[in-house]
Amino acid sequence: MVDIQNLSYDELQEYLVNNSFKPYNASQIFDWLYKKNSTDFNSMSNLSKSLREFLIGNFVISNMKIMKKSKSNDGTVKILWELSDGQTVESVALFHPNHITFCISTQVGCALGCEFCATGRNGFVRDLSAAEIINQVIFLENAIKGSVKNIVYMGMGEPFLNYDNVIKSINTLNHPKGKNIGIRNFTISTSGIIPGIDRLSNEEKIPRLSVSLHSVDNKKRSYLMPINSKYSLDDLITSLEKFQKKTKDRITFEYILIKNFNCSIEDAHQISKKLKNIKKMMNLIPVNPVDKRFKRPSEDEISIFMKELEALGVTAVLRNEKGTDIDAACGQLRRRISES
Repeated sequence: MVDIQNLSYDELQEYLVNNSFKPYNASQIFDWLYKKNSTDFNSMSNLSKSLREFLIGNFVISNMKIMKKSKSNDGTVKILWELSDGQTVESVALFHPNHITFCISTQVGCALGCEFCATGRNGFVRDLSAAEIINQVIFLENAIKGSVKNIVYMGMGEPFLNYDNVIKSINTLNHPKGKNIGIRNFTISTSGIIPGIDRLSNEEKIPRLSVSLHSVDNKKRSYLMPINSKYSLDDLITSLEKFQKKTKDRITFEYILIKNFNCSIEDAHQISKKLKNIKKMMNLIPVNPVDKRFKRPSEDEISIFMKELEALGVTAVLRNEKGTDIDAACGQLRRRISES
């Protein structure tokens, strides 16, 4: 049986026409799936009985069960989903004054093993299908009874190691007959997978790009992120310069602040020098308490680092933490449940 949300609008339309149904039926079905967030073919009341029976006989809609739901003091909602094969992934809803952002996962686990991240500690299991990525959005909207505006692919997994399914999910959610979410409201976060960055620059519609940086010193970055040994910082920067030349888009760098490691005056100068040819914004994030080896810098240390970046012409924003009290960092909840 085919998971219907693995089909693009055009693929679904072709499938229906080849089975003697009308092209407009694809629009009706997409409306139920992505405008009404339906998870049951029987609920699609404006479809003919014969079409509903065809759908039931030929397709499935992926089911996701809430294994654990947590709500932070700041309103952040984190859900651990159980997938149809029993595997689990996490999604987070972040509430802002005028909009809601979803942080969604692209893989079960992660193969990259970044030192500061909880996700990779249980290893890589498998990629998520396009349908499973999409359904995090559908089911999360249903769970919070709200509509998402921004979607960031910053949850469990490395999006560019599941490139095709990630792009397919974005195309469906962006489609006018789907969620109709603007392409600039999507952000893909990568650890620096250069082939993925290069492929993205050639897409017809290009979402925003965010890069996990955390240091511009190769030795330090390789310690935090082993993938740096495969895709070196210098090669990554070259790829990003090419991406920006083609797209004209500003690139966001995620930068975890670790005391006595990567947030000194010298580090600020290295960042300014290394990234001088890239139009950028730095998201500064005090390290999440996943590993006792890594300490958060003090407020004064953060302030000095930010002021030095600003003096050097580097735009930097200290991200307000959300959901720390509910283990909102990627992989923490899944890891805690699996170890209990």
